Amino acid sequence: MADGNQEFELIMRDGVDPSTAPNKPPLPPRGYTKREEDGLLIERNVEVPMRDGITILVDIYRPANAPDADLPILLGWSPYGKHGLSDTLWPPSGVQDGWMSRFTAFEAPDPAFWCPAGYAVVFADPRGAWLSEGDLRHNGIGEGEDCYDCIEWLAQLPWTNGKVGMTGVSYLAAIQYLVAALKPPHLAALNPWEGFSDWYREFAYHGGIRETGFVPRGSDNLRFSLNRTEDTNANVQAHPLYDAYWESKELDLEAIDIPAYVVASWSDHGLHTRGTIEAFRRMASEEKWLEIHGQKKWAHYYMPESRAKQRIFFDHFLKGEDTAVTEWPRVQIEVRESAQVRATRTEDEWPLARTDYRKLHLDAAKHALSETAPTTSSAARYDPLDVLGEAVFDHRFEGDTELTGYMKLKLWVEAEGADDMDLFVALQKLDAEGEPVGMTFYAFYENGPVALGWLRASHRALDAARSTPEQPVHSHTEEQMLHPGEIVPVEIELWPSSTLFRAGETLRVVVKGMDIYRDALPNLPFARHEDLRNAGTHVIHTGGEHDSHLLVPAIPEK
Repeated sequence: MADGNQEFELIMRDGVDPSTAPNKPPLPPRGYTKREEDGLLIERNVEVPMRDGITILVDIYRPANAPDADLPILLGWSPYGKHGLSDTLWPPSGVQDGWMSRFTAFEAPDPAFWCPAGYAVVFADPRGAWLSEGDLRHNGIGEGEDCYDCIEWLAQLPWTNGKVGMTGVSYLAAIQYLVAALKPPHLAALNPWEGFSDWYREFAYHGGIRETGFVPRGSDNLRFSLNRTEDTNANVQAHPLYDAYWESKELDLEAIDIPAYVVASWSDHGLHTRGTIEAFRRMASEEKWLEIHGQKKWAHYYMPESRAKQRIFFDHFLKGEDTAVTEWPRVQIEVRESAQVRATRTEDEWPLARTDYRKLHLDAAKHALSETAPTTSSAARYDPLDVLGEAVFDHRFEGDTELTGYMKLKLWVEAEGADDMDLFVALQKLDAEGEPVGMTFYAFYENGPVALGWLRASHRALDAARSTPEQPVHSHTEEQMLHPGEIVPVEIELWPSSTLFRAGETLRVVVKGMDIYRDALPNLPFARHEDLRNAGTHVIHTGGEHDSHLLVPAIPEK
């Protein structure tokens, strides 16, 4: 199958009857309906034509007391089902009672908040999803064009002011990167709230190691259709190297030039942290703002303080009102001490221009990280198949030290009895008594790491054009297997983070042959990697000619 100018065989599958979806409200009938409920004028199953004649279905919410008042539109676009409405999320998410109404689609804006504020809210079932016509395509240029067509059709409705904005979490954020680059004339503002922007490196293959937890689960969420759907999990497995399939999912982020309020978190390592921040960095928009927090992502999206900021942003760019958005700092970050303790600070740019990059050298003999390189060579060995097998290196800070930004772990490694090795890295914080200090992790946990990184040794080749000393980017276009007795350097990207270490507290580096964080509540999104190549013994060489080190971004006070 061709997608653009790239040739590859896209794996499709027959859809599953949409009425049989588990854990969803009953699927409403296909026909158009219009009703008033709780102050909302709700139109269900409005038909929207695509450029090739296919029709998709959307639901439109307007304020019942002013349905024709030149309303701007907020579009929430995802394949999760526009009928999947709820006023709650899982209890560990931290979303409080009253933060969402029963009209809220998953990860989407709440019509009960936005319509009284003078907006229309639209939820779409994309092509091939649920009862919409056609075959479902998981992002790529085809879905971007469909979203473009939907935006332009909505903007011509007689009750709208012709301006469309987009907001939402995860899928509802990632689609914004895709469609905004196509420049639909009536798309006026973006609010991506945590969404990956590099399909291979952030979603499917972490450091070249296939993700086996969230990808299959996410793929299953796309199977409800009257026709066929893209089998994302099968396609991921069919394309272990970066090839035409992944190129078909690439984003032209530099083409985005409209106002954007971009929100990321330090807590979504393995899914959204890296990609949201990269999207902000690469957007060409002159009016763009970045906020990075250390909280649970769904709770942060729906909390009243966040919705108030969203409204300030959209009131300015969709309604033309003079709001405080023009006075916002370009960057706002939360510097964490723990999952519960954090401080907010404003900055002028990202990454921070005053960053002082320092090397902490690994010393296997002392299990330490030190500011001076050890002159004597030593090695740390562990069994990568043993859940207890790992190499640990600690650095105790003499004074308060903030680490904010990108970190890189350079290792000299050897695989005894194997021709490849999968390396999992976690940075952790210990308090002055040596006890673990947990950070918010994913949308549910508070026992997580400072940062995570991954690399399959055979994928160690760097993309020289994209890599920087602090942020290695691997090409993933070929494999370089290891030979017996061969010691090779690898550079492991650690996803961005921000943590304050007080005097006497410790930064710990853990290197392992499998996932370091392995516990998850049933069926919750959590990165897993079970398709591994480990065997024999992993060896990390330090000292002497082997300059294994952790590059850290120390931040001096302003």
